Amino acid sequence: MNAPDYIFETSWEVCNRVGGIYAVLSTRAASMQKEHPDKVFFFGPDFGIHSDIYFKEDKTLLRAWRTKLDARIPVRVGRWMVPGEPIAILLKADKLWAEKDQIYAWAWENFGVRSHAAYGDYDESCLFGYAAGIVMESLYNYLKCPVTVAHANEWQTAFSIFYLRQHCPQIGTLFTTHATGIGRSIAGNGKPLYDYFEGYHGDQMAEELNMVSKHSVEKMAAHWADCFTTVSDITARECAQLLDKPVDIVTPNGFEPGFVPSGKAFITARAAARAALISTAEKLLNTRLSDNSLLLCIAGRLEWKNKGIDVFLKAMACLGDKLYHAPSAPSSILRNAPTEVIAFVMVPYLDKPVTRFGKVTVVFVPYYLNGKQRDNISTPQPNNLPLADKSYYELLVGMDLTVFPSYYEPWGYTPLESTAFHVPTITTDVAGFGAWAVKEGATGLKDGVAVIHRTDSNFDDVVDNVALNILRFMQQPDENIVAARKAAAALAKKAEWRNFFKFYRKAYDIALTKSLSR
Repeated sequence: MNAPDYIFETSWEVCNRVGGIYAVLSTRAASMQKEHPDKVFFFGPDFGIHSDIYFKEDKTLLRAWRTKLDARIPVRVGRWMVPGEPIAILLKADKLWAEKDQIYAWAWENFGVRSHAAYGDYDESCLFGYAAGIVMESLYNYLKCPVTVAHANEWQTAFSIFYLRQHCPQIGTLFTTHATGIGRSIAGNGKPLYDYFEGYHGDQMAEELNMVSKHSVEKMAAHWADCFTTVSDITARECAQLLDKPVDIVTPNGFEPGFVPSGKAFITARAAARAALISTAEKLLNTRLSDNSLLLCIAGRLEWKNKGIDVFLKAMACLGDKLYHAPSAPSSILRNAPTEVIAFVMVPYLDKPVTRFGKVTVVFVPYYLNGKQRDNISTPQPNNLPLADKSYYELLVGMDLTVFPSYYEPWGYTPLESTAFHVPTITTDVAGFGAWAVKEGATGLKDGVAVIHRTDSNFDDVVDNVALNILRFMQQPDENIVAARKAAAALAKKAEWRNFFKFYRKAYDIALTKSLSR
């Protein structure tokens, strides 16, 4: 099997937390560094102070190389402050804007990329990808590294694939789509993705949904890369249907256990998280809540339908109704069961602070929790809100349950993270992680993961099933809850990067086999 000496990897989310791809790369970095110490280079956009939350510049790293760089592309070199602390190279492509038309003409003539219908973030993203390709070529020549792979994540970085294919073809290229643009757009626009899946044609839908350029760059990257991958069997099906290109290999998303505290540290972290979460709800409601309240959450990007936020809120109202009308518990095993539910919606830009459904309180957290929000919040809030200086992981450990009833979810990092932190989770079978969990034998919350069947037409059933799963979970005796938490952690261990990184080794081999033949 061919193995690379150096790995160049680029993403819009290197040192820039936007969504699940940040978690994929930042947790995988430790495994990559273990196998290829300081021969892994991550390339990302330089957003200055925003990037510095996750990036620590080191002006001694690659100092000689930096003197040889293209003057059009300023870079900073340092470490990505995640486990493994890989080398990160942040760059700006602003000076390439004057050449945009020539670059797009080149991409059309050589790779069939249709940039004529570009709008929104297309220009900024594609110029970044092109600049990343230039910087990769420069570093490759400086290091004199003959066996190298360059891995581009998502359409935003696809122009690096095109640049290297023409200017540095000896580098093996990989392209990963974490979600097809057309699939996400079909789902997000309220069209039935699953009922009529075989009838969709990617190019036709790109015209209809005003996605011509983004679809084109994604499709052409899939066809031109030496190795084309995606993160789940579900999305592999999309790629074949909508991009007219079957993937070469599925590379599922793993997790790094080093993020999870253990032993006494876990107990302490869980207690601190519960105290902060309950205190926050009490401050917003100006009332006392039971320490025995059931704490649960949904988290992720603000994609109302795709992420199942609509289902979650409807399910909370349904659960509130069920709790309000539920008879008193007849059995002594339910004596200590929680009667109050506090549900946290950790989704940026939802600015309504709190809602109540009977015995269910919903608290909206309208920003990404990175532990550094205390001085960075524009949304009005009560003084001393305890969540502002906490990270998502610092609070996840305090949850009793999480709910991610996604409609469109190529993998589903949030439910995987949840199980890794010993928190049982509810997800759906149209999420990649949910489908994987079923294959691994998960049949319900007793196994750590409840996977609800979801289609284009069973919204109300999904809502009711979510509410019923939570209600039944609340009614379990302590020993069953403990067993469910252990089962969640055991399932997560199967998805650690030490088990999943083998798929990347195979992907590197596929890419290098093709590039070495050139």
